[in-house]
Amino acid sequence: MDVDAYVAAHHAEWERLEWLINHSRRLNGAQIDELVELYQRVATHLSVVRSSAPDPALVGRLSSLVARGRAAVAGAQAPLWRDTTRFLTRSFPATAYRLRWWWLGVAAAGNLFSLAYAIWVVHDPAVQAALGTPEEIRRLVEHDFADYYVEHSAQSFSFMVWVNNAWVSAVALIFGILLGIPTLYVLYANQLNIGAIAGFMFAHDRGGLFFGLILPHGLLELTAVYLACAAGLKLGWTVIDPGPRTRGHALAEEGRATVSIALGLVPVLLVSGLIEGFVTGRVEPAWLRIGIGLLAELVFLAYVIALGRPAVREGETGDADLRPDLAPTSG
Repeated sequence: MDVDAYVAAHHAEWERLEWLINHSRRLNGAQIDELVELYQRVATHLSVVRSSAPDPALVGRLSSLVARGRAAVAGAQAPLWRDTTRFLTRSFPATAYRLRWWWLGVAAAGNLFSLAYAIWVVHDPAVQAALGTPEEIRRLVEHDFADYYVEHSAQSFSFMVWVNNAWVSAVALIFGILLGIPTLYVLYANQLNIGAIAGFMFAHDRGGLFFGLILPHGLLELTAVYLACAAGLKLGWTVIDPGPRTRGHALAEEGRATVSIALGLVPVLLVSGLIEGFVTGRVEPAWLRIGIGLLAELVFLAYVIALGRPAVREGETGDADLRPDLAPTSG
């Protein structure tokens, strides 16, 4: 190989890489991509020189450049705020929007089940008797249900329900990989509890109180739980039908998208927890607290649609593993 010709052909790239390395702390996104690309290219040049024309001076220069490039690439990550912004404005809303039909299906099925169960409880005294003694039911409808939202301080209650709801959502998400069976159980248990309480309250003419206390926080909280269940069921279905991808590749992609849902639901459930702690049992009149809950729900849905739909159209999947390979190539 003609060393002089090879140096002349690639000298500009080496100089450009050195400039990018020297300014690596002040690079923008496009320059970071250029740095990664040139680092890989110069690593290939080094491999070629070593195998075809082992000129000590040139090998030493390129070795130093590649080593510095590797250090710069490792430190040339986008700032945390930029990653966070991209996650909140693209990855999470795109994943939620991409799951919209699973999400809507879970919500519809869950609420229809709760409605049917509540009607059964209302019209069948034998079912009521099987679920609780007359005294237990009386305490529930007269004060226990309402007192539940005010028996602790607003701060501690908000934290308690946030942790509980995050745990329920995490179980629905993570164990979805077991063919979605644990996710279905989480959904079943949640909707069974709602249906039973609704049935008791309506059977004793307390339906208005039930909706007045469940809707303020429940709109957003249940939306988040339904999204978690949808993601878990989608992950479970991927085990059964990975589509054109290999099963391992499909599960890896869906698993990373599921992580996006898990992280994105943390602040959503925090907001619903704050509403439950500071609004549900403490704000009067009922229309005002329901209005607060409805506003929070509409803001969340608008956020998912407004940011998620265009992101999905642009090819965003919520898969966190979309960064280019940083390993040097050879050949």
